[in-house]
Amino acid sequence: MTAEPQEMAASRTPGAAISAFLSRRPWVRLTALLSVPLLWLVLVYVVALAALLVTALWTTDSFTGEIDKTWSLDNIETVLTTALYRTVTLRTLGLAVLVTLIDVTIALPIAFFMAKVASRRTQRILVVAVLTPLWASYLVKAYAWRSVLSGGGLFEWLGQPFDVQSPGYGMTALVITEAYLWLPFVILPIYAGFDRVPDSLLEASGDLGGSGPQTLRWVVMPMIVPAVVAGAIFSFSLTLGDYIAVNIVGGTNQLLGNLVYTNVGAANNLPLAAAIALIPIAIMIVFLTAVRRTGALENL
Repeated sequence: MTAEPQEMAASRTPGAAISAFLSRRPWVRLTALLSVPLLWLVLVYVVALAALLVTALWTTDSFTGEIDKTWSLDNIETVLTTALYRTVTLRTLGLAVLVTLIDVTIALPIAFFMAKVASRRTQRILVVAVLTPLWASYLVKAYAWRSVLSGGGLFEWLGQPFDVQSPGYGMTALVITEAYLWLPFVILPIYAGFDRVPDSLLEASGDLGGSGPQTLRWVVMPMIVPAVVAGAIFSFSLTLGDYIAVNIVGGTNQLLGNLVYTNVGAANNLPLAAAIALIPIAIMIVFLTAVRRTGALENL
Protein backbone atom coordinates (compact mmCIF):
# COMPACT_ATOMS: atom_id res chain seq x y z
CA MET A 1 0.00 0.00 0.00
CA THR A 2 1.55 3.25 -1.11
CA ALA A 3 1.88 6.18 1.29
CA GLU A 4 -0.22 9.23 0.71
CA PRO A 5 1.57 12.18 -0.83
CA GLN A 6 2.98 14.63 1.66
CA GLU A 7 0.83 17.46 0.26
CA MET A 8 -2.38 15.50 0.89
CA ALA A 9 -1.33 14.76 4.46
CA ALA A 10 -0.51 18.39 5.10
CA SER A 11 -3.82 19.50 3.67
CA ARG A 12 -5.58 17.57 6.42
CA THR A 13 -4.01 19.62 9.22
CA PRO A 14 -6.23 22.28 10.84
CA GLY A 15 -3.95 25.12 9.76
CA ALA A 16 -3.98 24.04 6.14
CA ALA A 17 -7.75 23.61 6.20
CA ILE A 18 -8.22 27.12 7.60
CA SER A 19 -5.81 28.56 5.00
CA ALA A 20 -7.66 26.82 2.20
CA PHE A 21 -10.99 28.06 3.55
CA LEU A 22 -9.77 31.68 3.77
CA SER A 23 -8.14 31.58 0.33
CA ARG A 24 -11.46 30.63 -1.24
CA ARG A 25 -13.41 33.32 0.66
CA PRO A 26 -11.73 36.76 0.51
CA TRP A 27 -14.66 38.43 2.28
CA VAL A 28 -14.01 36.26 5.35
CA ARG A 29 -10.36 37.39 5.42
CA LEU A 30 -11.38 41.01 5.12
CA THR A 31 -13.98 40.65 7.88
CA ALA A 32 -11.47 38.99 10.20
CA LEU A 33 -8.88 41.71 9.59
CA LEU A 34 -11.30 44.58 10.14
CA SER A 35 -13.40 43.18 12.97
CA VAL A 36 -11.09 44.20 15.83
CA PRO A 37 -10.38 47.76 14.57
CA LEU A 38 -14.06 48.29 13.77
CA LEU A 39 -15.06 47.00 17.20
CA TRP A 40 -12.60 49.40 18.81
CA LEU A 41 -13.93 52.33 16.77
CA VAL A 42 -17.50 51.44 17.71
CA LEU A 43 -16.63 51.28 21.40
CA VAL A 44 -14.51 54.44 21.44
CA TYR A 45 -16.62 56.68 19.22
CA VAL A 46 -20.14 55.40 18.71
CA VAL A 47 -20.69 54.08 22.23
CA ALA A 48 -18.95 57.08 23.78
CA LEU A 49 -21.10 59.53 21.79
CA ALA A 50 -24.23 57.59 22.66
CA ALA A 51 -23.28 57.67 26.35
CA LEU A 52 -22.64 61.41 26.07
CA LEU A 53 -26.05 61.99 24.53
CA VAL A 54 -27.79 59.87 27.16
CA THR A 55 -25.95 61.69 29.96
CA ALA A 56 -27.05 65.03 28.51
CA LEU A 57 -30.66 63.88 28.90
CA TRP A 58 -30.25 63.38 32.65
CA THR A 59 -30.57 66.14 35.24
CA THR A 60 -28.85 67.04 38.49
CA ASP A 61 -30.74 67.79 41.68
CA SER A 62 -29.70 71.31 42.70
CA PHE A 63 -30.09 70.53 46.42
CA THR A 64 -28.53 67.09 46.80
CA GLY A 65 -26.24 67.07 43.75
CA GLU A 66 -27.51 63.61 42.86
CA ILE A 67 -28.05 62.72 39.21
CA ASP A 68 -31.63 62.00 38.20
CA LYS A 69 -31.53 59.51 35.33
CA THR A 70 -35.00 60.39 34.13
CA TRP A 71 -34.71 61.58 30.55
CA SER A 72 -35.36 65.24 29.95
CA LEU A 73 -34.44 67.91 27.39
CA ASP A 74 -33.89 70.55 30.07
CA ASN A 75 -30.09 70.66 29.72
CA ILE A 76 -30.16 70.85 25.93
CA GLU A 77 -32.85 73.54 26.10
CA THR A 78 -30.74 75.48 28.59
CA VAL A 79 -27.69 75.30 26.35
CA LEU A 80 -29.64 76.40 23.28
CA THR A 81 -31.63 79.23 24.86
CA THR A 82 -29.29 80.79 27.42
CA ALA A 83 -27.40 83.85 26.17
CA LEU A 84 -24.23 82.82 28.01
CA TYR A 85 -23.82 79.61 26.04
CA ARG A 86 -24.57 81.32 22.73
CA THR A 87 -21.93 83.95 23.47
CA VAL A 88 -19.34 81.37 24.50
CA THR A 89 -20.12 79.23 21.44
CA LEU A 90 -19.63 82.18 19.08
CA ARG A 91 -16.41 83.15 20.89
CA THR A 92 -15.06 79.60 20.66
CA LEU A 93 -16.04 79.29 17.00
CA GLY A 94 -14.45 82.63 16.15
CA LEU A 95 -11.25 81.65 17.94
CA ALA A 96 -11.08 78.30 16.10
CA VAL A 97 -11.62 79.97 12.71
CA LEU A 98 -9.04 82.69 13.40
CA VAL A 99 -6.39 80.24 14.64
CA THR A 100 -7.00 77.99 11.63
CA LEU A 101 -6.64 80.88 9.17
CA ILE A 102 -3.42 82.05 10.85
CA ASP A 103 -1.92 78.55 10.85
CA VAL A 104 -2.83 77.86 7.21
CA THR A 105 -1.42 81.25 6.16
CA ILE A 106 1.87 80.56 7.95
CA ALA A 107 2.04 76.90 6.94
CA LEU A 108 1.59 77.38 3.17
CA PRO A 109 4.87 79.23 2.43
CA ILE A 110 6.83 77.13 4.94
CA ALA A 111 5.54 73.86 3.48
CA PHE A 112 6.13 75.04 -0.09
CA PHE A 113 9.71 76.02 0.70
CA MET A 114 10.33 72.69 2.42
CA ALA A 115 8.91 70.60 -0.43
CA LYS A 116 9.92 72.50 -3.57
CA VAL A 117 12.74 74.93 -2.82
CA ALA A 118 14.95 73.55 -0.04
CA SER A 119 17.67 71.02 -0.75
CA ARG A 120 17.30 67.49 0.60
CA ARG A 121 19.59 68.22 3.53
CA THR A 122 17.80 71.47 4.38
CA GLN A 123 14.47 69.71 3.94
CA ARG A 124 15.37 67.11 6.56
CA ILE A 125 16.54 69.82 8.96
CA LEU A 126 13.30 71.74 8.53
CA VAL A 127 11.17 68.63 9.06
CA VAL A 128 13.01 67.96 12.31
CA ALA A 129 12.57 71.62 13.30
CA VAL A 130 8.81 71.36 12.70
CA LEU A 131 8.56 68.10 14.63
CA THR A 132 10.70 69.20 17.59
CA PRO A 133 7.94 71.23 19.34
CA LEU A 134 5.74 68.13 19.32
CA TRP A 135 8.25 66.39 21.58
CA ALA A 136 7.83 69.02 24.30
CA SER A 137 5.07 68.88 26.89
CA TYR A 138 1.87 70.73 26.04
CA LEU A 139 1.87 72.37 29.47
CA VAL A 140 5.49 73.46 29.15
CA LYS A 141 4.75 75.19 25.83
CA ALA A 142 1.61 76.88 27.16
CA TYR A 143 3.34 78.13 30.30
CA ALA A 144 6.31 79.28 28.20
CA TRP A 145 3.98 81.54 26.23
CA ARG A 146 2.45 82.75 29.49
CA SER A 147 5.91 83.81 30.61
CA VAL A 148 6.73 85.43 27.25
CA LEU A 149 3.47 87.39 27.02
CA SER A 150 3.19 88.44 30.67
CA GLY A 151 4.08 91.91 31.93
CA GLY A 152 7.85 92.26 32.07
CA GLY A 153 8.26 89.19 29.87
CA LEU A 154 10.33 88.65 26.73
CA PHE A 155 7.70 90.16 24.40
CA GLU A 156 7.54 93.41 26.36
CA TRP A 157 11.33 93.56 26.64
CA LEU A 158 11.76 93.19 22.86
CA GLY A 159 9.05 95.76 22.20
CA GLN A 160 10.48 98.47 24.46
CA PRO A 161 12.39 100.28 21.68
CA PHE A 162 9.17 100.44 19.64
CA ASP A 163 6.88 101.26 22.57
CA VAL A 164 5.02 97.96 22.13
CA GLN A 165 3.14 96.72 25.18
CA SER A 166 2.72 93.06 26.08
CA PRO A 167 -0.76 91.69 25.32
CA GLY A 168 -0.84 90.08 28.77
CA TYR A 169 -3.55 87.49 29.30
CA GLY A 170 -6.64 87.45 27.11
CA MET A 171 -7.83 86.61 23.62
CA THR A 172 -4.76 87.99 21.87
CA ALA A 173 -2.44 85.86 23.98
CA LEU A 174 -4.76 82.89 23.48
CA VAL A 175 -4.73 83.25 19.69
CA ILE A 176 -0.92 83.43 19.67
CA THR A 177 -0.58 80.41 21.94
CA GLU A 178 -3.13 78.26 20.12
CA ALA A 179 -1.68 79.14 16.71
CA TYR A 180 1.78 78.10 17.93
CA LEU A 181 0.57 74.87 19.52
CA TRP A 182 -1.23 73.55 16.43
CA LEU A 183 1.05 74.93 13.70
CA PRO A 184 3.08 71.69 13.26
CA PHE A 185 -0.16 69.75 12.75
CA VAL A 186 -0.97 72.09 9.86
CA ILE A 187 2.49 72.28 8.29
CA LEU A 188 3.06 68.53 8.01
CA PRO A 189 -0.01 67.56 5.91
CA ILE A 190 0.42 70.61 3.66
CA TYR A 191 4.10 69.75 3.23
CA ALA A 192 3.11 66.21 2.25
CA GLY A 193 0.61 67.66 -0.23
CA PHE A 194 3.24 69.89 -1.86
CA ASP A 195 5.69 66.99 -1.94
CA ARG A 196 3.20 64.91 -3.95
CA VAL A 197 2.95 67.56 -6.68
CA PRO A 198 5.23 66.36 -9.56
CA ASP A 199 8.01 68.77 -10.48
CA SER A 200 7.27 67.98 -14.13
CA LEU A 201 3.94 69.82 -13.83
CA LEU A 202 5.69 72.95 -12.58
CA GLU A 203 8.21 72.72 -15.41
CA ALA A 204 5.44 72.18 -17.97
CA SER A 205 3.59 75.23 -16.68
CA GLY A 206 6.74 77.32 -16.98
CA ASP A 207 7.41 76.02 -20.52
CA LEU A 208 3.89 77.03 -21.52
CA GLY A 209 4.43 80.58 -20.31
CA GLY A 210 2.88 80.37 -16.88
CA SER A 211 4.32 82.72 -14.28
CA GLY A 212 5.08 81.66 -10.74
CA PRO A 213 1.84 83.01 -9.26
CA GLN A 214 -0.18 81.55 -12.14
CA THR A 215 1.42 78.13 -11.67
CA LEU A 216 0.76 78.26 -7.95
CA ARG A 217 -2.86 79.34 -8.46
CA TRP A 218 -3.94 77.09 -11.32
CA VAL A 219 -1.65 74.04 -11.02
CA VAL A 220 -0.46 73.63 -7.44
CA MET A 221 -3.32 74.89 -5.29
CA PRO A 222 -6.05 72.61 -6.74
CA MET A 223 -3.80 69.61 -6.03
CA ILE A 224 -3.05 70.50 -2.41
CA VAL A 225 -6.61 71.40 -1.37
CA PRO A 226 -7.04 68.02 0.42
CA ALA A 227 -3.80 68.62 2.35
CA VAL A 228 -4.88 72.14 3.35
CA VAL A 229 -8.25 70.78 4.45
CA ALA A 230 -6.52 68.09 6.53
CA GLY A 231 -4.39 70.70 8.28
CA ALA A 232 -7.39 72.95 8.82
CA ILE A 233 -9.33 70.07 10.40
CA PHE A 234 -6.52 69.50 12.88
CA SER A 235 -6.22 73.15 13.88
CA PHE A 236 -9.96 73.82 13.96
CA SER A 237 -10.92 70.75 15.99
CA LEU A 238 -8.04 71.04 18.47
CA THR A 239 -8.79 74.71 19.13
CA LEU A 240 -12.50 74.02 19.43
CA GLY A 241 -12.03 71.53 22.27
CA ASP A 242 -9.05 73.00 24.09
CA TYR A 243 -9.45 74.28 27.63
CA ILE A 244 -5.97 74.07 29.18
CA ALA A 245 -4.38 76.92 27.23
CA VAL A 246 -7.48 79.01 27.94
CA ASN A 247 -6.94 78.59 31.68
CA ILE A 248 -3.25 79.43 31.36
CA VAL A 249 -3.20 82.47 29.04
CA GLY A 250 -6.87 83.23 28.33
CA GLY A 251 -7.46 85.42 31.34
CA THR A 252 -11.14 85.63 32.27
CA ASN A 253 -12.42 84.48 28.88
CA GLN A 254 -14.69 81.46 28.85
CA LEU A 255 -14.75 78.91 26.03
CA LEU A 256 -16.76 75.73 25.56
CA GLY A 257 -13.94 73.56 26.90
CA ASN A 258 -13.77 75.61 30.09
CA LEU A 259 -17.51 75.34 30.65
CA VAL A 260 -17.35 71.55 30.27
CA TYR A 261 -14.40 71.36 32.66
CA THR A 262 -16.09 73.63 35.21
CA ASN A 263 -19.36 71.70 35.19
CA VAL A 264 -17.59 68.36 35.52
CA GLY A 265 -15.35 69.53 38.34
CA ALA A 266 -16.37 72.52 40.42
CA ALA A 267 -20.10 72.53 39.64
CA ASN A 268 -20.41 68.73 39.71
CA ASN A 269 -23.07 68.88 37.00
CA LEU A 270 -22.13 66.08 34.61
CA PRO A 271 -25.40 66.15 32.59
CA LEU A 272 -25.03 69.86 31.81
CA ALA A 273 -21.37 69.33 30.91
CA ALA A 274 -22.42 66.57 28.50
CA ALA A 275 -24.99 68.89 26.91
CA ILE A 276 -22.34 71.59 26.44
CA ALA A 277 -19.93 69.03 24.97
CA LEU A 278 -22.47 68.27 22.27
CA ILE A 279 -21.98 71.78 20.84
CA PRO A 280 -18.42 71.31 19.49
CA ILE A 281 -19.40 67.84 18.29
CA ALA A 282 -22.29 69.34 16.32
CA ILE A 283 -20.01 72.08 14.96
CA MET A 284 -17.46 69.51 13.79
CA ILE A 285 -20.17 67.43 12.11
CA VAL A 286 -21.36 70.50 10.20
CA PHE A 287 -17.77 71.46 9.34
CA LEU A 288 -16.83 68.00 8.06
CA THR A 289 -20.07 67.74 6.10
CA ALA A 290 -19.40 71.09 4.44
CA VAL A 291 -15.82 70.10 3.63
CA ARG A 292 -16.91 66.72 2.30
CA ARG A 293 -19.35 68.34 -0.12
CA THR A 294 -16.45 70.21 -1.72
CA GLY A 295 -14.83 66.86 -2.53
CA ALA A 296 -11.67 67.76 -0.64
CA LEU A 297 -11.81 64.70 1.61
CA GLU A 298 -12.06 62.15 -1.19
CA ASN A 299 -8.33 62.20 -1.95
CA LEU A 300 -7.02 62.49 1.62
